[in-house]
Parts: sequence; structure tokens; C-alpha cells
Amino acid sequence: MNKKFRHFILLCGSLAAIAFMSGPLDAQHLTLEGQTGGFLTPTAYVVPSANNHSFSMPAVGFHFIGASSVIGNVETISITEGFGNRFELGYTRSIHQEGNDANFSPLWSKQDTLAWEVDGSSPTISGMNVFHGKVVVVKENSKHFYTPGFAVGGVYRQGDHFVSGSLSDAVLGKPNQSYGNGDIYGAVTKTWAKPPVPLLINFGIKGTNAVILGLGGVSESWSARLFGGLGIPIPLGKNLVAVPSAGFEGQSSDIKNLNEELAAAGQILTSEGYAGYAKNRPHIPTTVDYAVRFTQIKNPHFSLDFGVGQVANNIGSLVNPVTGAPLPILLDARHVFGMGISYRP
Repeated sequence: MNKKFRHFILLCGSLAAIAFMSGPLDAQHLTLEGQTGGFLTPTAYVVPSANNHSFSMPAVGFHFIGASSVIGNVETISITEGFGNRFELGYTRSIHQEGNDANFSPLWSKQDTLAWEVDGSSPTISGMNVFHGKVVVVKENSKHFYTPGFAVGGVYRQGDHFVSGSLSDAVLGKPNQSYGNGDIYGAVTKTWAKPPVPLLINFGIKGTNAVILGLGGVSESWSARLFGGLGIPIPLGKNLVAVPSAGFEGQSSDIKNLNEELAAAGQILTSEGYAGYAKNRPHIPTTVDYAVRFTQIKNPHFSLDFGVGQVANNIGSLVNPVTGAPLPILLDARHVFGMGISYRP
């Protein structure tokens, strides 16, 4: 287990030890992609509908991820509608501003090749569209007080040009290629807001062909990835609660078109005498986030999130076309800042 992750869990446990009974806690605010859940991962909850109402009031959300040095900044604007406390459907627009690294920021733009082959005149990528849905199969506490909730859902991302798309001209001869990718997931969630240790636990598995929620491009094939999180609700008084949390999401390292570029780089370097690059492949670590959510204990209408994410740093090496030496792909996204706000009338 990551050392910082262990320290964070120990901190949460220490804080929870002094917490008192906080009453029922609803955890029904929006992720970066618009589903109800934590900062990155969905939960087994949906946007709630009032008694005797089939439709909920829509939940709206805004999130910001600051990784401007290479990947660029990302903002998302979401709207999600719940139906009968069983279903939800939503849409998210992801908006992107290009980073300022001359070598690798073009992987997140509509430029067809890498920065050293580009005159800088190509337009940048504005973002992508994200559609999502979820159904609650088992409601939390439906049989016993310890019964967790279980939900299944799906995500579809349309118009994803990132990484795979930006390299499509060099590898496939198709300029400005965009890809669709998605997830199918199941999530198990349990909120235990009672002494001695109040907890919010979420765990799930998804089948996906996206890398880092589509921001890292599309993978060569579908694969199964685990995700999960732990939160500690700490009452602040006046119906407010703070929930420090930690979450993780597994990532695929089989990135379409980037794999081919790195394989070619490995062959070139090996032929020129640089040992160890013949099996050059990208490496995308598990994404980890540490966040604090401020919300209401009963009948929550808003949430405010602040967090730090560990995404990726050095993921492989290409070839410098001038010197022929290895050129590490440094994403400088080991520590990125994120914040989000969601509101439901």
C-alpha cells in the first residue's frame, strides 16, 4: 500500500476516534464525471427523489482539475436527474485548456504529431462529452441495517481526442481522430454513521477501455479495473459534516497509438545501442485521490470538495529526433489539485 495512503487512513482514523454520533448521512453528490459518488468514483446511490415524486430535482456540478504544466486544466459541468430513487441519467461536458510543455502537451491537443514536428498553428482540443446512467439493484439498509447498497452503471465518452487521437496521424495516417470509450461498473457502498468509528466505504469493479477517465486516451482493449474509497464523516455542527476521504482507481497501460510510438522508439534506441528499450511500454499507475468533502448531514443539497490527486509522472520514453537519445515522457501530474461543487434544490 502507498505510504502516503497509509498515513492518510491513519489520520482519518484518529479524527474519527473523537467523532460522536452524526445521524444518518446521505452521500449523494457528483463525481468528476457527473455520477453520484466521491471525487472520482461512483457510489451505489442515486440523486434522491422526494416522497411521492417520481423525478428528483436535478443535481448540477462543477469540477476543476489543475494539471496545467503538461496535461492542461480540465473543467467539467454536469447535470444529473434521478428517477424514483432507483435510477439516474446525466450529461457532463468536459472542457480542456492545453498545458505549456513544448514536448508533450500536444498529446492533449488536435495537433497530429509531437511538438518538434508542429508549427504550433493547430487548434487545441476543447474537451469531450460524457453520458452516464445508473440503476440501484439493492438499496442500502433494505434487508438489515448492515445491508450495503449495490448499483450498476455505465459511462460513455464521445469525441475523445486525447493522447490516442493526437497520435492517430503519426501511427494510423488519420489526422485528428477521435474515439469513443466507456465503462460498465458495479459499486457496493455502505455508510455507517454511528460510534465508535463512522465510516463511508465504497468498492467496485469496472470494465473499461478508457485510460484515466478518457484523459489518457483509449486503451487497446477492454479490461477489468478495481476502484474504491473510504471516508470518515466528522460532524461540524448545524447540520454540517466534513468527510475526509481517500480513493483509488486502477488504470490500463495499454494506450492505443502511444504503445506503437513507444515500441518504435524502443526499436530505434536498441538499434543505436541503447539497451533496455526493446520492450518499451507506457506505465500508468493507479490513480489515487485524497479529498475533503463538506456537506449536510440530513437531506443534503450541496457539497464542496477539495482534493489532491496522484495521477502519473514518467510513463515511458520516446526518441529525441535531433539527438536520438531517450526522451522521457514526464507528465508532471504526480500531485494535481482538484475542487468541485454540486448542488441539488
